[in-house]
Amino acid sequence: MNRPHCPSLLGVFAHPDDESLLAGGVLAQHHAAGARTAVVTATWGPDSRRAPELSDALAALGAGAPRLLGYNDARNPEAAPGRPRLVDAPLDEAVSRLVAHIRDFRPDIVVGHDALGQLTGHPDHVRTHQITLLAVEAAGLAHLHPEAGPPWQPAALYAATHPESGVGLLRPLLEGVGKTVLAVPDSYVTTSVDVTPWADAKWAAILAHRSEVARERPLPGILARLAETDRNRIIRTEHFTRLTPGPAEGDRVQLTA
Repeated sequence: MNRPHCPSLLGVFAHPDDESLLAGGVLAQHHAAGARTAVVTATWGPDSRRAPELSDALAALGAGAPRLLGYNDARNPEAAPGRPRLVDAPLDEAVSRLVAHIRDFRPDIVVGHDALGQLTGHPDHVRTHQITLLAVEAAGLAHLHPEAGPPWQPAALYAATHPESGVGLLRPLLEGVGKTVLAVPDSYVTTSVDVTPWADAKWAAILAHRSEVARERPLPGILARLAETDRNRIIRTEHFTRLTPGPAEGDRVQLTA
């Protein structure tokens, strides 16, 4: 008996751990269904301390080897010493680098950050969102970035997001360590996925980011200090907004709740 088609999925996120926190459930879900999955990470270099952690996290999710753009973090110069910060890099250069990964992997769906920059509005998140929007369109146009390989047009782009009604426990936890909390109106969310069946894989991936788990302010560390019941309430649902081309009746290339 043939298995139902499950679209291939490419995540594009700013930092190691964003993939696990924001889309670890759907990455594990698609891998379990036999789909190809991968993740592009915009900052931190292959020789950095967080690269092995990212590798372990992607292994837990079944998302292959890390794909690193190699830019420096806006707030942490040890991420990629000697490399420009992502927020300072020429836009066209960064887009071209991401287009090359899209054309190489040829995903049905791309998942990335939302326009707010994910709860705290980190500038790397915002910049990665902007780069992803441009790269998804450019990847399908042969006359743009011809050096990046033959064109490939993903069928859908989704932004991982947090609706106002879904922030819940995260608000006091983040505000308690001095972070601003940004959320989108509930109407902005087009898909909410219950990832409970894949929560163990998602949690293993989050824990793989050991240097963040050991710290007080990063979300992996905050989650690791919570009671299991509260933690599961936070990680078991992932929210997304379909950005392009927009929902179409009968379109099989969609994230599914």
